[in-house]
Amino acid sequence: MTWVKVCGLSRPEEVEAAVTAGVDAIGFVFYEPSPRHVTPSHARSLAESAGVLTVAVTVDLDADSLLHLADMADVGAVQPHGAHAGEAAAAAVAAGLAVLRPVPVGGPVDLAAISGDELPLLDSDSIGGTGATFDWSWLDGLERPFVLAGGLGPGNVAEAIERVGPWGVDASSGLESAPGVKDLAKVAEFVQRAKAI
Repeated sequence: MTWVKVCGLSRPEEVEAAVTAGVDAIGFVFYEPSPRHVTPSHARSLAESAGVLTVAVTVDLDADSLLHLADMADVGAVQPHGAHAGEAAAAAVAAGLAVLRPVPVGGPVDLAAISGDELPLLDSDSIGGTGATFDWSWLDGLERPFVLAGGLGPGNVAEAIERVGPWGVDASSGLESAPGVKDLAKVAEFVQRAKAI
């Protein structure tokens, strides 16, 4: 069964819809320019009764800042983007946190530079949450487990899983009715379709 993460949650009803549908992980965005941005205290409150892995999605945080945020938000995993991602990911692994390591895909993929302690998250060539897909044939031949992201939603997640064979899938903007606002029916449908494969 495919592992499923829904990212960019900001309201209790969004968390409830994802958890009720059977999601494995929920992601909170700690990047102020994003319409999905939440504070550490709000994320902690949202995740209190979720009972699933919580992931802090960050941009350009150094290792110390990332670890401080992870502690304040009480998350079990991090997904560091930007200039300090490698250093932050290594520090997170050393601190016992799970790491989803974003890999922007703009052509054929080589995961040799990603530590075996990190789970690659393959997304379109951007920070994420854009709704953009990429050519899935660029992933042909990958043998290492990875999470597929980038433009996924209820309408294409089953095809993506069948075509690419990822260990997991992740969606954010493809589940929204407006920027930063999840469509609860889309959240449930995405999780259910991904779990059915």
